[in-house]
Amino acid sequence: MPAYHSSFTKSDKLLGNMAMLPLKTTFRGPAPVCPPDTELDIIDEALYFFKANVFFRTYEIKNEADRLLIYITLYITECLKRLQKCATHNQALTEMYSLAISKFDIPGDPGFPLNSVYAKPETSDEADKMRQYLQQIRQETAGRLVEKVYSDNGKPSKWWLCFAKKKFMDKSLSGPGQ
Repeated sequence: MPAYHSSFTKSDKLLGNMAMLPLKTTFRGPAPVCPPDTELDIIDEALYFFKANVFFRTYEIKNEADRLLIYITLYITECLKRLQKCATHNQALTEMYSLAISKFDIPGDPGFPLNSVYAKPETSDEADKMRQYLQQIRQETAGRLVEKVYSDNGKPSKWWLCFAKKKFMDKSLSGPGQ
């Protein structure tokens, strides 16, 4: 069975070789706003496919949106690791906010785990825009994930947290020992 790929096959804007897709978000950033009639964005797609895709050790990239899907999937795993330590919804929101705005590596940085798959930004302006876009994605993804994990009675769902130990493509956005 092959991994699930993004349905967003056309992208007008690229950051490196990663698609810059519209988001349904309230966070400030360079992402284009989704049209009002749009049901799903790339974050919804990543959350929907996460439980199936996380089991794959390899992933064939079919378009630029798949690179963004890979990044979001890896970020969801990092979020779940942190959510294991949170007992309440409010504690989880605080933890996810601090994770989303913390310093992180982008393609081209020595600590980025998939430099062979992502193109380094060509200019410093493009690098800044990529960092802002990924931070906007991180903030929105973290918020939506908290709502999914703590949706029932304010307690975390074991059916989400059981995926915290899985490594998509045997990679992690955090360094060893973190």
